[in-house]
Amino acid sequence: MIEKTALNSGWTLSCNDTAKPGLPAAIAATVPGCVHLDLLASRLIPDPYIDVNEITNDWIGKSDWTYRCSFEAMPDDARVQELVFDGLDTVAVISLNGEEIGRTFNMHRSYRLDVSALLKAGANELTVTFRSAYAYGAEMEKHYGYRPNNYPGPGNLMRKMACNFGWDWGPTLVTAGLWKPVRLESWDRARLAETRVSAKLAGGDGLVKVDARLARHGDKTPLRVVAAIGGVTKTVAIEPEKDAVSFELALPSPQLWWPHHLGAQPLYPLTVRLIDDISDDLLDGFERELGFRSLRLDTSADEHGSAFTFVINDVPLFICGANWIPDDCFPPRVTAERYAARIEEAKAANIHMLRVWGGGIFEVDEFYEACDRMGMLVWQDFLFACAAYPEEEPLRSEVEAEVRDNVVRLMPHASLVLWNGNNENIWGFDEWGWRPIIKAGESWGLGYYLDLLPKLSAELDPDRPYYPGSPYSGSMEIEPNADGHGCKHIWDVWNDVGYEVYRNYIPRFCSEFGWQAPAAWATIEESVHDAPLTPQSNGVFHHQKATEGNDKLIRGLSGHLPEPRTMDDWHFATQLNQARAIRFGVEHMRSHRNICKGAVVWQFNDCWPVTSWAALDSAGRRKPLWYALKAAYDPRLLTIQPRGGGLAAVAVNERTLFWRAKISGKRMKLDGTVLAEFEFWRLLCDRFEAKEFPLPEEIVIPDLPKDEVIVVQMLDRRAFHYFVEDIELNLQAPRLTVDVVGIDGGYEVKVTAQNFLKDLCLMADRLNPEAVVDSMLVTLLPGESHVFLVRTARTIEASDITVGTVLRSANDLVVGSRQLPLTLTLSP
Repeated sequence: MIEKTALNSGWTLSCNDTAKPGLPAAIAATVPGCVHLDLLASRLIPDPYIDVNEITNDWIGKSDWTYRCSFEAMPDDARVQELVFDGLDTVAVISLNGEEIGRTFNMHRSYRLDVSALLKAGANELTVTFRSAYAYGAEMEKHYGYRPNNYPGPGNLMRKMACNFGWDWGPTLVTAGLWKPVRLESWDRARLAETRVSAKLAGGDGLVKVDARLARHGDKTPLRVVAAIGGVTKTVAIEPEKDAVSFELALPSPQLWWPHHLGAQPLYPLTVRLIDDISDDLLDGFERELGFRSLRLDTSADEHGSAFTFVINDVPLFICGANWIPDDCFPPRVTAERYAARIEEAKAANIHMLRVWGGGIFEVDEFYEACDRMGMLVWQDFLFACAAYPEEEPLRSEVEAEVRDNVVRLMPHASLVLWNGNNENIWGFDEWGWRPIIKAGESWGLGYYLDLLPKLSAELDPDRPYYPGSPYSGSMEIEPNADGHGCKHIWDVWNDVGYEVYRNYIPRFCSEFGWQAPAAWATIEESVHDAPLTPQSNGVFHHQKATEGNDKLIRGLSGHLPEPRTMDDWHFATQLNQARAIRFGVEHMRSHRNICKGAVVWQFNDCWPVTSWAALDSAGRRKPLWYALKAAYDPRLLTIQPRGGGLAAVAVNERTLFWRAKISGKRMKLDGTVLAEFEFWRLLCDRFEAKEFPLPEEIVIPDLPKDEVIVVQMLDRRAFHYFVEDIELNLQAPRLTVDVVGIDGGYEVKVTAQNFLKDLCLMADRLNPEAVVDSMLVTLLPGESHVFLVRTARTIEASDITVGTVLRSANDLVVGSRQLPLTLTLSP
């Protein structure tokens, strides 16, 4: 059997930049890890997430670094001894006992180096020297020539996490280090050099295909592979002259694997064992958990253009998704438990697809394993984003190596449903002014997206769809971001126009759209120490990476909410506007389910404390957007939408059973006076359908638009429609009562409205940074009550639930704007 010795302890780190004063000759290093984390642990740098400390750490990415460790070994001529590096970030020289044994240029792949002839009995010295990514990037720019890049740094000239160099939501923290485990492996006779496993349905049965490539040593011996899954076992002989084997196992009638909103996620353990056929010695093994489901991406032509529909187990889905970025600027500190917690949060928000975005990383195994268990679909980008990429050597060979490495590693996962060629690069070439910059005949990445990547995907993982890009319209003959074809990004909304413009588009699939807001108040207080806090105070402003981001936040309020007067109001108004914008867009797209088959919001998570498009901030705290997504992605949605010059209630049903219920509604004054009402005894919305119900004229036409609202009800789902925006709506100061009752693990906070309350939110982190509330954005009619469940260890009393700080609503924003002078400085 292969002997594996982890080499994750005993490392030291040294800076090779003699011009950097004050650093010790060496410090303790953690592997897996990175330079920044080791410097932080030794208290040699300030935390780059705090205040404006990021800029004090620029020198780290511009320096060279050396990791060293000593390990015990024993040479053995009968065995192969290999150093295995699961991940090196990025440009490195590896030496053993003073002799160079390898060079690396790619963060996104593993490396295996035969050191059999170099090991000594006793102590062996291993060094890994990392070159500055900036220095290497400058060298590569001379080699390739300039290529356009929408973001700083040379990320498009090397195979390194692009967002390391800074993004419009991320800091510039250019890392180096052994970011994944390293070990010494010792083996004899043979090992499994590559094991490709796919699982699919063949009628009602499961079909597992195994393709194994072997590495051999010494006299070749007959071998056998024994594979087992679900009580089915298969043994395949491998003759001495063979170094590969391919076979299938059929599993009768497995339970189907489903995305979490439709069904269960049964997983079947697969074991593959490599055995010496003469001695019966176990030489190597492979284990994975497999789920069985059918999968296709329907891109067929239709009357609207061409589709972009994920079909799982022959069910065409509407995808309720979110984009996923690296969950930390320093990925080694994202634990399996943190991955699981984040994905649980996505699931709780009714998200059933995460798109792993192409400016980050191929995530570690624990991410995909958690998605398998939780029924979370994964769209995986290949790692190209917002830039032109050279296709010449040495980059091309590194791209091929990383694709082979990661496709083989990830293809067993039932959750993984798409390989996507790039993020925005075809769009960038077509519409961002790259054409005149890129010289005739000069490569920019298209050969990857239309040739190399589809070929490798088809060779290695033929049962999973590949798509060239996001956005992309299915053909280079069609503009890449067309409404009627493929997948679309909507970024004029937020960048240039208000969120009402979402209704101008009915995409076939929207794989990016978003709206910004600051992090939770507690997260801001933990990361920024400005006195006073304002949107433009140094720390707050530094944690806003989008160009003119704060100006866009205020411009986006225009026509919807009043300009905020205080920092508290700025924080809540922009968070509320983010939640409303995305809910508005999602409900619009879902109401057109017959045409549009997916909404993947930008973005779900954050990598550091920042004003961004995320629903969950870097501390794992829910912004109001999280609650808006939970409501908008509810498998049973009731929404009011414009249709044919009037209004219609639209019921959208993603459940497996039809939805049939009485639908009723009323036009009423904000004081509760009913002006008109209707009732329809049975509205039937079949599964996977959007059903429109035109509202009667007496409901749709108001008498006094500023004083009226439409409320439509279908069982426990409720939808509202307002005739004017909040700045014109006759909202009154909140009048309410609060009752607090202790329960196991927290409190029930009951709020009873004495007048109309719009988008009531309990900001739990203002009570306690660790507190979590179950609901937000609750609208109450006069006399109605809502119970907020607050999970917290802190004692809470009714007097703590202060209106305007802990308890917020559109009412107090609007009324406050009428009463207070404008005191908040919102632009420099």
